[in-house]
Amino acid sequence: MASVLNVSAYLFTHIAEPVLLRDALRERAEAAGLRGTILLAEEGINLFVAGAAPVVRAFVDGIRADERFAELTTKESWSDEQPFGRMRVKVKREIIRMDRPAIRPASGRAPAVTPGQLRRWLDRGHDDAGREVVLLDTRNAFEVDYGTFAGAVDWRIERFTQFPAAAAANRSELEGKTVVSFCTGGIRCEKAAIVLRDEGVDAYQLEGGILGYFEQEGGAHWNGDCFVFDGREALAPDLTARP
Repeated sequence: MASVLNVSAYLFTHIAEPVLLRDALRERAEAAGLRGTILLAEEGINLFVAGAAPVVRAFVDGIRADERFAELTTKESWSDEQPFGRMRVKVKREIIRMDRPAIRPASGRAPAVTPGQLRRWLDRGHDDAGREVVLLDTRNAFEVDYGTFAGAVDWRIERFTQFPAAAAANRSELEGKTVVSFCTGGIRCEKAAIVLRDEGVDAYQLEGGILGYFEQEGGAHWNGDCFVFDGREALAPDLTARP
């Protein structure tokens, strides 16, 4: 049985002094023997950590004890080996770079759909109002090539900073449709869905991203694997790494 717990989580919340938090989290993570990556910015936290299950969960609980991170929600998967080489804690300008400072999810999220709701829409071929549902993959092209939802729209972007321009250029093809944007764990869609709605698109974000969908609905309507940014490279819909 796989013994290494892998946890990913993010939260858009104001962090006044991310450098101080960086030092504290690095010390705690290294003392606990964890490996992974934690990104901090004034806009929030984005983390990927792996290790023994009790240690990982205790570390995350410690973060949640800070009221700024009380709503931090994790996604879990397992591996036979540690997928990270070391522990890195970094301060960045953004926890997911878009270069659009006005897009601030902490000030108000776009509406979300749960994995179960999306599965129901895809099974029926339309949303609850009978409208066409468009799945929009907001990830980079090389990630999409590992796998995506059947029939998803893919603008072949090379980096997330290109998404706003692509949304503006392709807005007309999305008009009058229910658009569900999705990404690996949900963080990119927090910003992408806001950009789309600013363009006048009826856009929603998939709560928990692809990994959250895998956890609740498995591989229904999905083709291939999901690329992940660690040593496992990609996960199957059962959240195991491909051999």
